[in-house]
Amino acid sequence: MEGLLTRFRALATCSHQLSGYVPCRFHHCAPGRGKRLVLSRVFQPQNLREDQVLSLEGRSGDLTCKSQRLMLQVGLIHPASSGCYHLLPYTVRAMEKLVRVIDQEMQAIGGQKVNMPSLSPAELWRATNRWDLMGKELLRLRDRHGKEYCLGPTHEEAITALVASQKTLSYRQLPFLLYQVTRKFRDEPRPRFGLLRGREFYMKDMYTFDSSPEAARQTYSLVCDAYASLFDRLGLRCVKVQADVGSIGGTMSHEFQLPVDVGEDRFVVCHSCSFSANMETLDLSQRNCPACQGPLTETKGIELGHTFYLGTKYSSIFNAQFINIHGKPSLAEMGCYGLGVTRILAAAIEVLSTEDCIRWPGLLAPYQVCLIPPKKGSKEAAATELTEHLYDHITEAVPQLRGEVLLDDRTHLTIGNRLKDTHKFGYPFVIITGKRALEDPAHFEVWCQHTGEVTFLTKEGVMELLSQVQVV
Repeated sequence: MEGLLTRFRALATCSHQLSGYVPCRFHHCAPGRGKRLVLSRVFQPQNLREDQVLSLEGRSGDLTCKSQRLMLQVGLIHPASSGCYHLLPYTVRAMEKLVRVIDQEMQAIGGQKVNMPSLSPAELWRATNRWDLMGKELLRLRDRHGKEYCLGPTHEEAITALVASQKTLSYRQLPFLLYQVTRKFRDEPRPRFGLLRGREFYMKDMYTFDSSPEAARQTYSLVCDAYASLFDRLGLRCVKVQADVGSIGGTMSHEFQLPVDVGEDRFVVCHSCSFSANMETLDLSQRNCPACQGPLTETKGIELGHTFYLGTKYSSIFNAQFINIHGKPSLAEMGCYGLGVTRILAAAIEVLSTEDCIRWPGLLAPYQVCLIPPKKGSKEAAATELTEHLYDHITEAVPQLRGEVLLDDRTHLTIGNRLKDTHKFGYPFVIITGKRALEDPAHFEVWCQHTGEVTFLTKEGVMELLSQVQVV
């Protein structure tokens, strides 16, 4: 057991626990059964046969990546229309945890959370010429009065107009780091790979306003460091690469690329120095690193984050000004910074999972613990109450796990069948009440999904192990 505890401590060191935990007041079970979360009451359609998964998405050729197939199989998502998905309870729980981690990192550097309308007036986009520049990717509509809008894929125009409306800003108030986590929309010509490339998705977009180019570059570095911290906490080894500014514009841009074979982006890395860049920024005939002339290695990747130094591109159009130290009006220096929230979830599953079983970043697992009681009518059924007592003891003695423990009450199924399901869903810890629960003292079979280790622990041993779990 000591070896398991030691290895688990190493896994847990990168996690950070939020203070001010609010106990879960909702329970799945019927009145009188105690406040236990039970699997049979979770709305989670399962399609564990391959032919059922294929029928959900139409052609078998559409299922071209592991994360899409697994998320459909276990019922994390369900297709609504081309490029749009219903996010089901497990996915929503994981995404809410991811948003909390993002909030921690953004607010640690001074970020303030806002929420802007998805409907964006056409006149804002025409002011920056992006109404035409964005082309068919912009989802457009008219209201009953004939006024034109778009469903925002990004909010540079909206946030700059908002800041410009505040006429009495002082340099003493800057910088502003304003961000939101909202649905975004893009009319993708060919949606694919499930949540990796869709028409509707969740994104964290931050917009910064500084008093000088020097201050804006410092803020740029600060946000990039926060992104690196975020991916480190999630166990995702992203590479920061030079990138093209594209339709957003500005004078400097970087992407945070996760190396993976299904990635649609291509970037190069020089192992002789720190140079890395998206292939779009290089001459196709370039074979050597422009910084040191060393060889370049090409890699496929998924873009999880993108940062831009905008300068005064948008503030000059909307007249977003502040009063400088000399009492004169000056244009704010801006940056914008995106994170694909739903894309991060899918990409994490893509790189961490096996071909048959989902594996989550430890902080994002929808539930940290799943308890499996004996099958009804089996020899071990006499120990069923031990499972319920263990559930209650965990949630009472380990406060951070309240709302994080799920009881698989499908006791008409064998322990083996339920264990297979827990492997597919990727609960970090699975605790089985089996034959050794009838011993004195009772021993529970504990599976640690991240390490693949199985051990038998007494109730006290289980509590010692789980007391080290940290959640957001």
